[in-house]
Amino acid sequence: MLPRNQSTAIRDDKPKSKEEVKRPGFKGCKFTTEAIITEGEDVGTIHMVCANPSCPVHHPKQQSHNRDDAKWKAEQEKQRKEQAIANTISLRVLSAIGSEVPVRLMKRDLLSVIERLLFLMAENRVEMLARQHGIRQKRDDGGVKKTFTAFVRRADEGTLSRLVVEASILLAASRGNATVVLKEAAASHKLDIDAITTKVRQEFAAKEKAKKATQPTVKSATKAA
Repeated sequence: MLPRNQSTAIRDDKPKSKEEVKRPGFKGCKFTTEAIITEGEDVGTIHMVCANPSCPVHHPKQQSHNRDDAKWKAEQEKQRKEQAIANTISLRVLSAIGSEVPVRLMKRDLLSVIERLLFLMAENRVEMLARQHGIRQKRDDGGVKKTFTAFVRRADEGTLSRLVVEASILLAASRGNATVVLKEAAASHKLDIDAITTKVRQEFAAKEKAKKATQPTVKSATKAA
């Protein structure tokens, strides 16, 4: 039982003008079926109707909306992927730069510098730096800054030297053009940022390929179950 606004009645008479030709009621489709009128005019009579909401002939706007929605989702996924690649490239370049930093300053000096840099950095940047050194925030630790500060105070001179350079780069990147800042920092350490970029993109492509390869297996296992 469907109300009239959920179906399109197909008219028996032929269109009398070009305008009527364009109207849904004068068009046929593969979903057309017989229906019995149960209320209003012509009660008890049989008419041909289309009640499929996905019909491209009688519901073209809905089809267009679905396509637009799919396009938007695809674009969002593309942007998410590109952002993930960009973040990984940044961290990889940062890691390469940090590994080139020699031990020069005393520990107390390095600790003083890095603590001040951490104070200036936004929470998400500190989280990136912490993740770079394998630090994960615990729910009861009072925030990533507190957790990472405790790690910093136990670190040796070599780690602190690396952290000073990495933190200064992240701080500069957050206040300017991140891509330019990374390229300049990489150039000063004679690093090939293009090679790092290529490797990261290859890794992401390999993960995506592996993910797609496992999907049919999962579906088959579900059907078997």
